[in-house]
Amino acid sequence: MEKISENKCFGGTQGVYAHNSAATNGTMTFGLFQPEEAAHGPVPLLWYLSGLTCTHENAMTKAGAQAWAAEQGIALIFPDTSPRGEDVANDDTFDLGQGAGFYLNATQEPWAKHFNMEDYIVDELPSVLAENFAIDADRQAITGHSMGGHGALTLALRHPGRYRSVSAFSPICHPTASEWGQKQFRSYLGSIEAGQDHDASLLMAARGLDAPLLIDTGSADQFADLLGTEHLAKAITARRQPANIRVQAGYDHSYFFVSTFIEEHLNFHAEALYS
Repeated sequence: MEKISENKCFGGTQGVYAHNSAATNGTMTFGLFQPEEAAHGPVPLLWYLSGLTCTHENAMTKAGAQAWAAEQGIALIFPDTSPRGEDVANDDTFDLGQGAGFYLNATQEPWAKHFNMEDYIVDELPSVLAENFAIDADRQAITGHSMGGHGALTLALRHPGRYRSVSAFSPICHPTASEWGQKQFRSYLGSIEAGQDHDASLLMAARGLDAPLLIDTGSADQFADLLGTEHLAKAITARRQPANIRVQAGYDHSYFFVSTFIEEHLNFHAEALYS
């Protein structure tokens, strides 16, 4: 593992690291904030999955999460959103290819060789963290924004027991019925039908979630028609699933929205991680 940078941050350390990934067949970069308590022993971990076009850097520098994570003694992991490199398949559009991994394992060419983001997030990167940092493997939670909110929801639904709490900002909730999903499922998995196993609304209806859930979305979100929040709300209601979906008046899809409510999400996860 290569250390790219480390900076003192709210009493802890904000680092950026790179490593060779077997899951994505290339080099992956991630950001990791370690609170001051990590110098004395393992600390709980919150995963932050970013959205379309993002790298590890966007949330790390824009969400303002480190201050509240330091207050709660929680580490933050900011993975990249896809594999990258000259030999990695890409597309000219912003919503497919590099920067748009969609947190699944691709089965179709030319994507299958590198685009195995579910394996990377669920299996490989946790092992890298456990081997190199003071992380408590039994106390982990997950959040994300937009495509990353989709990832947070679907990975938690697909892997029961892994995360103690789940939250999302403006998540893509029903991708099989959205342009943000249909295109990716056809490309990565071969069909929209194959994407049903990666659709939070369908997974919620079929399985439910074994962790507390918080979702924030903005009433002025410019991509509201692509998110399908109402479909997830319907599935949650039908299952009588404990959850809190909040529509925040006047807020849009930006990191100004995320940074406004990130403290409340950190507090929500801290309650679960320390209970």
